[in-house]
Amino acid sequence: MPQKPQLHKHIVMPSCLRMSLKTKWFEMTKAGIKTEDYREINDYWAKRLLTKPLDSCGGMLHGLEVKKFDYNIMTLGYPKSTDSERILKLEHKGIEIRTGNPEWGAEPNKLYFVITHGAILA
Repeated sequence: MPQKPQLHKHIVMPSCLRMSLKTKWFEMTKAGIKTEDYREINDYWAKRLLTKPLDSCGGMLHGLEVKKFDYNIMTLGYPKSTDSERILKLEHKGIEIRTGNPEWGAEPNKLYFVITHGAILA
């Protein structure tokens, strides 16, 4: 009697980090000029980017564990899913907490979640 094929119970989908951008930052990212994005260190972004809540670390920002992402999806505003001109898929290169580049929208001497991009994938 032939064996039935085994069904895989756990299909692992690539993990993506989706962020919307204003036109200036989207165009700079698309042109390969802007290679990182900045997000406020607050509960909303901590929940999206960290494995544990901010308050679990006693106010210390070092030693935080970031979630693993395969790629970043950058959108110009909030496009419909069929509007490919307004969507960029980028290699995810990591997340740090540090200051950012004021020419790319960061306030001087302010700490951010810094999301680094690699090559444009699509």
